[in-house]
Amino acid sequence: MTVISKAAGATLLIFMTATGNAQQLFTYGGKTVTRNEFLKAYNKNNSESKPTEKSYRDYLELFIRFKLKVQAALDSKLDTLANQQAELQSFRNQIMDSYVRDEASINELTSQAIIRSRKDIHIAHIFVATPKEATEADIKKAQEKINAAWNQLQKGQDFGKVALAYSEDPSVSQNKGDIGYITSLVLPYELENAVYATAPGKYSAPVRSKAGFHIFRNLGEREGLGRMKVAQILLAFKPEDTDAQKEATRKRADSIYNVLTNGSDFKVLVTKFSDDNVSWRTNGEMMEFGVGQYELPFENAVFSLKKDGEISKPLLTSYGYHIIKRLQWKPAGGDTANAQLREEYKQRILQSDRFHVAQKMLLKKVMQLTGFKKNKFNEHHLFVFADSVLENKRIPVFADLNAKTPLFTFTKKTVTVKDFQDNLESIRNYETMKYGKTKAQLFEEFIEVSAFDYYRQHLEEFNKEFAYQLNEFKEGNLLFEIMQRKIWDPASTDSAGLKKYYTAHKDKYWWDASADAIIFTAGNENASEEFRTKIKENYKDWKKLIENSGGQLQGDSGRFELAQIPVVGRTNFTEGLVTANVKNEADNSVTFAYIVKVYMDREPRGFADARGFVINDYQVELEEKWIAELKKKYPVKINEAVVAGLTK
Repeated sequence: MTVISKAAGATLLIFMTATGNAQQLFTYGGKTVTRNEFLKAYNKNNSESKPTEKSYRDYLELFIRFKLKVQAALDSKLDTLANQQAELQSFRNQIMDSYVRDEASINELTSQAIIRSRKDIHIAHIFVATPKEATEADIKKAQEKINAAWNQLQKGQDFGKVALAYSEDPSVSQNKGDIGYITSLVLPYELENAVYATAPGKYSAPVRSKAGFHIFRNLGEREGLGRMKVAQILLAFKPEDTDAQKEATRKRADSIYNVLTNGSDFKVLVTKFSDDNVSWRTNGEMMEFGVGQYELPFENAVFSLKKDGEISKPLLTSYGYHIIKRLQWKPAGGDTANAQLREEYKQRILQSDRFHVAQKMLLKKVMQLTGFKKNKFNEHHLFVFADSVLENKRIPVFADLNAKTPLFTFTKKTVTVKDFQDNLESIRNYETMKYGKTKAQLFEEFIEVSAFDYYRQHLEEFNKEFAYQLNEFKEGNLLFEIMQRKIWDPASTDSAGLKKYYTAHKDKYWWDASADAIIFTAGNENASEEFRTKIKENYKDWKKLIENSGGQLQGDSGRFELAQIPVVGRTNFTEGLVTANVKNEADNSVTFAYIVKVYMDREPRGFADARGFVINDYQVELEEKWIAELKKKYPVKINEAVVAGLTK
């Protein structure tokens, strides 16, 4: 923040009052460019050096010229060209997804996940399932069952006994609902919220997920154990294994462990013995994980390893025997401001159900931004209508509802029954998109899709940064288009103009010390030495040599100033010289040259030799004349006081 003295502040206030808008940097033909717009462009293109008054002045002239050219393109309606509109739409589509995401909500969820990861919670669980294909009657029955369990807990019944009586978790008979520790980003978000809102020794009210209904009890809390990266050798049980075969597997695991303790390579033994088809491909390395993701014995064994490189004794789980090697431990939590940590958690959130939570949070904002308003209509008739569409039957006729009936509106759009019909027809043959959903749910989904579609189509109205990036691309394309038409093409094709310019400026075009030469590039040093020998023998066959090189040799002939010929150190150029190799470190290619003839004296360039330089200079002359015309057409007025203040 800039600190301003009282006197300077008063002067600034007086100046702003007198000028009306001190942030107006310049105008052109009635168009205004603000100080902020200029600085945004300047900072983007001049990030390496400290701003000075001269650098601001120089860039201001470039920026004015840029704006004049773009305005000329707009006045010529170049923005209506099919190629311009197609490229703009393509760019819009490319960058849109990065903006149609509620970064504020994702950042909030990221901070929450980091903070929650500092604490692991030991939980017990009562679960009543509602299968994917459950009917409303099934859901009601499941709800009654979980409520009955809840009532028993309210009466003071032991949680384990209630779990045994009501829970449909297959493991309840062994664990009485105790499922161990969890931390953030293990459970679905709505369940995690219930767990972290429950105090130690207490239990949650029934909470619903996609799988069914749940009650959680907080059995205790501890400091978060963090996350672990390990490698494993798994000696897996087969379903048909007998006790004797399992005992043989145990003995084999003990043997492998003994070999490891004597210094054998863990990766080699993974390749020879591990039955884990996933981690076997990565030398036994598993994906990084935290508590609550694997069986409790496996988890306990992993987090009991005290240092990187430590190897566990063979561990028995329901899968078989594991030998685990600790690779890296990451402590829990951390500073929520740590950029690297935030990015790690953000990526995990984007790959979890939290992303959908963030989208729901965004939906609320979208509804407000887009001016969503739901109209009054006969919902019963709409849902009867929807049934007919989904079943591909004759659509009924209602006096109070037809294809043109408005269902809801956004600021600049009305959505009708016909739009809902089109949506239903698009999903009619996709069972997964409609199965188990009521007509009311399908309608709510349609509202959500319509809101996001409208938001996408009008995104530049709601997101200034998106609008800026889109306009920046549009203006850049228009600049290229009009420069091609007004300057580059005319300059390169106007033969008479070029010759006239050359004749008037002959003294600009000279050869310094130069040579007729062939400059070669070989794929590597070995190839270069082979080709150098052949060039020395007969340089006139150089084109045939390139054709037969299989792409290992490239060449370019012409007259070059000596300074343009790649050499190592000072070189005495003579006819017939093959210059020393110059290695390109970027790709290990090698460049050398054959000198055909040397011209040591300074000589004027003929038109053919000077043509490239003449085109460049002629383009500059044409552009300067055009800019002078544009400044007359769009008069430029610079606010010098604001320009002077740029360096402050």
